[in-house]
Amino acid sequence: MNKDTVLNVIVMEQEFRIHCSEEEREDLLLAISCLNKKMEEIKSAGKIAGTEQIAIAAAISITRELLSIRSQGGFDMNEFKRRIELLESKVSDALAGIRTILKNKIE
Repeated sequence: MNKDTVLNVIVMEQEFRIHCSEEEREDLLLAISCLNKKMEEIKSAGKIAGTEQIAIAAAISITRELLSIRSQGGFDMNEFKRRIELLESKVSDALAGIRTILKNKIE
């Protein structure tokens, strides 16, 4: 049985409560992160004002990207996840190295 959870997330400085299953949680957080990034890009370009207009522009841009991926034969989710895991590993290794350097400086 899927247990629902409630996520409190912030998109463009607005808080939202989203219900999802535990299995969907990580994918949903990744989607929200991507949406926030796209909306911040549009906002910082300075051509569109207002959160609603920025959200619509982000939705159009993301939809266009999705349709482009579909027209190119699809999207390999396993490859995407593999790349994310590789990046996470590299970030963890880099942070461990920084912690070691800082620890040596303190001692």
